[in-house]
Amino acid sequence: MKVNYLGPCQLAEHPAFDGLEPQRLPASCYLVEVSDEAGVDGGIIEGDVLVVDEARPVEHADLVVVEIESQYRLFRSHRIGGGHRLMPACGGRGHFAKASDCRGVVIQHLRQQATA
Repeated sequence: MKVNYLGPCQLAEHPAFDGLEPQRLPASCYLVEVSDEAGVDGGIIEGDVLVVDEARPVEHADLVVVEIESQYRLFRSHRIGGGHRLMPACGGRGHFAKASDCRGVVIQHLRQQATA
């Protein structure tokens, strides 16, 4: 699924930050917002904000952001030998990639609380 780059955590302001202290995150972190491709069913939905650490090494079963054709996309990693099979977070066919192809590992999932 496509994600949209929002900027470095220390500089970004977003309603989903309620209770989070972005200055406490490593400088290597940035934010992405999940696009409408995700829909509203499942663990990750449209509008969710993900904190991505570009310095963290990719491990098995991580959610990772990969740049493909000038777009950031979200995948789940499956470690195979020295590489990774990346499976789209919302289902579909995966492909093989090296850890260097990844732009960061998701370390936190934020969801803006609905207001009544």
